[in-house]
Amino acid sequence: MGKGKGCRTDHASPPTLTSPHAVSFPDAQRLFVDGIHSSVQNHTLSDGLPEMRIVVAMDSFKGSLTAAEACEAVASGLGRALPEADLVLRPMADGGEGTAATVMAAVGGEWDSCRVTGPLPGKEVDAGFVWLAARGPGALVEMAAASGLTLLDAAERDPLRTTTFGTGELLRAAAERGARVLWLAVGGSATVDGGVGAATALGWRFLDPSGAEVGLGGEALCRIQDIVPPDEVDLPPMVVLCDVDNPLLGERGAARTFGPQKGAGPDAVERLEEGLCNLVERVRSVLGLDLRGLQRAGAAGGLAAGAVAFMGAKLESGVDTLTDVIGLPDAVAGADWVITGEGRFDRQSLAGKVVSGVARVARESGACVAVLAGSVAPEVEAGSPGIDEIEAATPAGVDPGEAMAQGADLLAAAAARLAARL
Repeated sequence: MGKGKGCRTDHASPPTLTSPHAVSFPDAQRLFVDGIHSSVQNHTLSDGLPEMRIVVAMDSFKGSLTAAEACEAVASGLGRALPEADLVLRPMADGGEGTAATVMAAVGGEWDSCRVTGPLPGKEVDAGFVWLAARGPGALVEMAAASGLTLLDAAERDPLRTTTFGTGELLRAAAERGARVLWLAVGGSATVDGGVGAATALGWRFLDPSGAEVGLGGEALCRIQDIVPPDEVDLPPMVVLCDVDNPLLGERGAARTFGPQKGAGPDAVERLEEGLCNLVERVRSVLGLDLRGLQRAGAAGGLAAGAVAFMGAKLESGVDTLTDVIGLPDAVAGADWVITGEGRFDRQSLAGKVVSGVARVARESGACVAVLAGSVAPEVEAGSPGIDEIEAATPAGVDPGEAMAQGADLLAAAAARLAARL
């Protein structure tokens, strides 16, 4: 593989993980899970015996609050209403934005900065990956750092043009540093390119009927006639941490479900669906792999599918992996309530996102579950299986931009309202 655009290590003391195990592909999750609890936060708000034990396990509120800030805001509101409660904070992630920061807080690590291609070809961004030196060594790449939606202005969002090429550059840089295992967190993408951009950065060639390179972006997928692998695929074993369980194609697929969120209009959505169908057929005919029906393959606009086809990756539930990393099952044991949430609570929240994973752990321990969200979609307002209470932080009529600017205050106030019902 060729050199990256230039990575620099932000030198810090090497992390010390407590696992005695060497890293191998079947044991990849163990690198995270062993050595957890380095950032346990327990807030007891009174010197007396706690009346109630509450675990706060929030995801980030995109564009407003990090997961840690969201947890602190909720704790502030609960503390005012329930001063004797024992609060345990566990900032969460599911493979989407914020996963790198959450993992570094939980198991340690070193940020290795890289300048790579951004979501739009020709536009570079400062990104990087988490280097886990003590065991493996391994690296965690968060695709949103290079190919994420928040890197673009609203007018720039167009999945017919956006690419995962920069994510491939990060993977290449981590491999060149000597990673023996890679974790790829794939939420928060601006792309629907089936991972073709990332694969191109790793040396794969995608050719049209004339033998020319098809180029980058979702619009190029329809033109792929042949796929040429690199002479050597120099990547270590890879685990993809998926934040959704959607397949690649169809009504729940990458184009039709997520394309509109990334700026695609109705015509563009159908062009992307057609392109992904063509990619699936080309992968089947050239590589002998069938990606149809593969659970989680639609994550990150099909980057998950591309990681399987072109990088030999395994797809895992990001939230299931990270609940163990963060030590959530131990924290929830004996809790009365578990409070979780994200910017918007809707049906997708229950399909591989933080809310679904936290609710599962809480149910297994016998704790009640409450969701605090910036907004609540109509289809879940009346309640959802396994969710005991739901509270929206944003009052009716408040401008979304204003709500994001006041996110911490609004979330704290919502937590105080919720506390009256716990």
